[in-house]
Amino acid sequence: MALLFLRLGTIAFGGPAAHTALMRDELVRRRGWLTDQRFADLMGATNLIPGPNSTELAIHLGHERARWRGLVAAGVCFILPAALMVTALAWAYVRYGSTPAVEGILYGVVPAVIAIIAHALFALLRTVLKTVWLALLATAALAAYLAGANELLILVSGALAAVAVHAARRARPLDPRALVLPLSGPLFPDPTGAQLAQLFATMLKIGAVLYGSGYVLLAFLRGDFVDRLGWITEQQLADAVSIGQVTPGPVFTTATFLGYVIAGPAGAFLATVAIFLPSFLFVGLLTRLTGFLRSRDWTGAMLDGLNATALALMAGVSWQLARAAVVDPLTAAITLGTLVAVWRTRINNAWYLAIGAAIGLIHALAG
Repeated sequence: MALLFLRLGTIAFGGPAAHTALMRDELVRRRGWLTDQRFADLMGATNLIPGPNSTELAIHLGHERARWRGLVAAGVCFILPAALMVTALAWAYVRYGSTPAVEGILYGVVPAVIAIIAHALFALLRTVLKTVWLALLATAALAAYLAGANELLILVSGALAAVAVHAARRARPLDPRALVLPLSGPLFPDPTGAQLAQLFATMLKIGAVLYGSGYVLLAFLRGDFVDRLGWITEQQLADAVSIGQVTPGPVFTTATFLGYVIAGPAGAFLATVAIFLPSFLFVGLLTRLTGFLRSRDWTGAMLDGLNATALALMAGVSWQLARAAVVDPLTAAITLGTLVAVWRTRINNAWYLAIGAAIGLIHALAG
């Protein structure tokens, strides 16, 4: 299991939707370690807690397979490859003032990733959209996402709508509870010293309260490290986010890059540990609740609604990614060829990504 998540952390380009698709293909389709229903439940449940959802899903899947040792091993092994790559790129950035170009690789890899996501989405449709009502809910969630609605608001609305419909069908009064979202703020004062401790505390705070996408992460990092602390510039922040997005694994390894820029290797290590540590703690608590949620009528309905909206968000992100990546006949051919291959064979996904990377490099060199 550790080797599997090390490999996934090395090839998982494309963001959370791609990570989820790769995990589903490896653990459900190829190995049969859990069912699509259980996978969908874990995927939906991770949206209830702050932090990087795909990393939390990896941690949860590790617990599902090997309990607490698996929880730690899967999370660490999924994070480690990206953290090491980002640290190396941060070293090059600090030493040479720029980052190595990776556009050629991404040109070929991202279209292949889109095909892998599409295959996972179709496979999960039958499990998640079990009724016409859930299909309509997912359609509404997708429309809301494409219209620009907040991801967390969509998830919460989907879960509450599912509970309301379930209650109406049972003719039982529904007692809605107020939803209180954690707010970010300057919880730690400006340091007069102990920069490493302040770096750790600030990254820990961000990891503990951050809901939403990489764009939300960008806002948190700017507020703390550019505006409040003044440790980095806007350009350094933009470079850090770009490195987090173009490397495989979780985009939260942006913190690794910033930690290195601020305080060298020790800063990179502490920033990485701090921003991911809350995810391990939250998932550790959540593992005790997921089975309970599925076993009760109304919480099972809530989980169904959450799964449907989470799948819709995954589809929305994939559509936006496809519009940006499939830009010419060659990228379209990579996507279609990969989709057919994934559908008809059980070849390891790493081969598709390697072929896409090779095509991208050849295209970049030829251009």
